[in-house]
Amino acid sequence: MEAFKVSVDVLSWVNRFVGGPGTGEVTVTEEVARGATVRGVLRQVTERYPELGRALWDPGQSREIGDNIEVMVNNAVLGVSHDLDSEIVPEDRIMLLGQYMGGDGLTRGGVRGRSSAPPRPE
Repeated sequence: MEAFKVSVDVLSWVNRFVGGPGTGEVTVTEEVARGATVRGVLRQVTERYPELGRALWDPGQSREIGDNIEVMVNNAVLGVSHDLDSEIVPEDRIMLLGQYMGGDGLTRGGVRGRSSAPPRPE
């Protein structure tokens, strides 16, 4: 079977699991065979980077993605045009983006709720 390379862009705090600084973007490249799936590419990457595997995969359901990292294919979240068992083609690009949760309970407008604002310095 003919092989090709797939780029996996690892963004924000997630890239510290692949040797990055924990900010910005780090791209890792995996060589895969034709017929490889999103799940297969992610398994390959997480075999090379076990800490990423512990952060990415749900410990209760090892074949499923956990809640802390969003997986995108060609800038669309899983479930839009791809799922974990979708076949990857040479033009596809996978992205791992860390989710941000929490906040101080106030939005930027002062209304109670979940905040997407960065934490305020003390």
